[in-house]
Amino acid sequence: MGHAGAYPWRQRRPSINPHDMAKAPLPPSTPAEPIVVNLREALEERYLAYALSTIMGRALPDARDGLKPVHRRILYGMQILRLDPATAFKKCAKIVGDVMGDFHPHGDQAIYDALVRLAQDFSSRYPLVDGQGNFGNIDGDPAAAYRYTEARLTPIAKLLLDGIEENAVDFRDNYSGDKQEPIVLPAAFPNLLANGAQGIAVGMATSIPPHNLAELCDAALYLIAHPEAGAEQLITFVPGPDLPTGGIIVDPPSTIIEAYRTGRGSFRVRARWTREETARNWSIVITEIPFGVPKSRLIEKLAELINDKKLPLVADVRDESTEDVRVVIEPRAKTVPPALLMESLFRLTELEARIPLNMNVLVDGVVPRVVGLPEALRQWLDHRRVVLQRRSEHRRAEIDHRLEVLAGMLIAFLNLDEVIRIIREEDEPKDELKSRFALSDVQANYILDTRLRSLRRLEEMQLRGEHDALTRERDDLQRLLGEEREQWKAITAQIRDVKRKYGPDTKLGKRRTSFELLPDMQDANFSDAFVEREPLTVVVSDKGWIRALKGHVAALDALTFKGDDKLRLSFATETTAKILVLATNGKVFTLDASKLPGGRSVGEPIRIMADIDEGEEIAAVFPYRPGTKLLVVASDGRGFSVSQDDMVGGTRKGKALMTVEAGARLALVLPCEGDHIAVVGQNRKLLVFPLDQLPHLSRGKGMRLQRYKEGGISDARVFALAQGLTWKDTSGRTWTVPAADLREWIGHRAEAGRLPPKGFPRTNKFEG
Repeated sequence: MGHAGAYPWRQRRPSINPHDMAKAPLPPSTPAEPIVVNLREALEERYLAYALSTIMGRALPDARDGLKPVHRRILYGMQILRLDPATAFKKCAKIVGDVMGDFHPHGDQAIYDALVRLAQDFSSRYPLVDGQGNFGNIDGDPAAAYRYTEARLTPIAKLLLDGIEENAVDFRDNYSGDKQEPIVLPAAFPNLLANGAQGIAVGMATSIPPHNLAELCDAALYLIAHPEAGAEQLITFVPGPDLPTGGIIVDPPSTIIEAYRTGRGSFRVRARWTREETARNWSIVITEIPFGVPKSRLIEKLAELINDKKLPLVADVRDESTEDVRVVIEPRAKTVPPALLMESLFRLTELEARIPLNMNVLVDGVVPRVVGLPEALRQWLDHRRVVLQRRSEHRRAEIDHRLEVLAGMLIAFLNLDEVIRIIREEDEPKDELKSRFALSDVQANYILDTRLRSLRRLEEMQLRGEHDALTRERDDLQRLLGEEREQWKAITAQIRDVKRKYGPDTKLGKRRTSFELLPDMQDANFSDAFVEREPLTVVVSDKGWIRALKGHVAALDALTFKGDDKLRLSFATETTAKILVLATNGKVFTLDASKLPGGRSVGEPIRIMADIDEGEEIAAVFPYRPGTKLLVVASDGRGFSVSQDDMVGGTRKGKALMTVEAGARLALVLPCEGDHIAVVGQNRKLLVFPLDQLPHLSRGKGMRLQRYKEGGISDARVFALAQGLTWKDTSGRTWTVPAADLREWIGHRAEAGRLPPKGFPRTNKFEG
């Protein structure tokens, strides 16, 4: 049992030697005087260092190439691995391992998550990584582990790296100091706006939605020609974001311009839908959903709202998606307007989403600042000019080196025999060649390294041709570096080449997000859409009981009432209509015709459906007709005209319409169709005056129609003067007084009037 092999852990325990303990250094002794540290200053210093590291080294993108450090390191690491678009795929585990080991020591999962997002066509408008395997989906499912997936660069990613080996950008030491990494990529296309960016730093964040590359190229070309252009001009080229998942932006142009001008705002994006006819009914088919919304979460939310009966217009939802999005929504009734159904979904679900815009970027790669659209494009254009200058200088240095070599080779060809002799006979041929033909070290070394079989007459001719071509190229580069106009001309050609490759006619460059005006449905009543439209006849009794008979019923003699109650009025309407009830205190109440009690019973009191004050009575009941006007008059003779649209309310407590003086009550509610008003008082005086002398209000006290010494108003009527004033006597006969005979009664509002014409009913009512 004491054998060491039986207890392997004993072999791992280090032995302790007392002599080693004696030799071990003692812990540092406590200083003679304490070191005083201001805790506030120490915390501020350390927190500031952490904040700067997060802002500049992790969270905010560079305005020049639109990349955060992790993305830049992934692309450069794949460039080192030669994962070009035409090469074979390589395991993501290899890519992640190399990037983590060489450039980004922040964990393999963080690197892989960033790589996956670069490969997802529903996350990146122009994917920079070509992935093979399971890289997740729009449902929100995660990608497979990096040991199962493979990747390589896309052609558009190569544009970001184009020229990186030609001294186009500065490099710095990596975290371990044994390798170099680029500070920024050359970025041959405006990646910041084309693919967008998301990031949360310390005390600040960035959120930039993707845009259409061809439109950005057009805006950049316009900015080159018009350097002072603002967001108002550039929006003609860049009307708004172009999201990977499509959708419809419903913001007005003024809102979009303001967002691009300030660099802050948001875009209201809605799902794209169509109505699809089926054998029994119709259905809504969602083909595009807002950017960043997982489809599975959207379906779950819809199903939850249907189960909770919060979407009364929707019967069912199902996901029929394959490679493309197809979400089918079944309405509960075929009479539901599709636009109204979708409006209810937009208000309650993520079928409508807000895409924030916060263009907080590292300007010149150093200073975090919120920029507008013009400044963002200008940052990229200025960077492209620097890249062009550096690549041109690098190429000119290569040409100078090659011309120096060619000059030495031409000298060797002219003195070939002597060169061969020196190489064969001299102990130090390099020094002899330099002194004999005035050659430089570069030229002498190149001659000595050249094989003899290359020394042919034909080779000399080729070198002279190459020398002339390189000389012309160097002159062109010299002119390019010396003239700013030539530099912008070259950049313009590069931008046009990018636009040609990814223009609106290409599959990748075609705009996916469209623009529409927001439909005017602010006052839409979603509960009404569920009601089947059927004819009704509303019956109101003398004591204020109400009921609805199916159909338009003309004969009401067979109706029964409770006790000594009797019929007061009836009118034809529909189940989708609203019923307006006016009380004598000037309040108006709105009832839904579909919710009225059926005609088989005696009905229910209106007071149960509306909170009419005690002591007040019902002055009028009538169906709501949009756009029509009424004349409302109090018993003291005050009144005004009002639109029925201003009378509709939505609560049991009603809506204040007319302010009635103490002792008076709301007495008359009449159709307001005509140009004159006839008023008769209890004193049997008749007055006619133009309708335009009466105010049109949405609510108020009104103005006096007729002056009385005592008593009040008896009746009123609005009529067209050209057709004369008509009334019925107690015998049912109709009397009409022509306009010419009404001159002695026509006056001004608030006059007393005079006795009515012969034949006017003794009841002082126009309906005798």
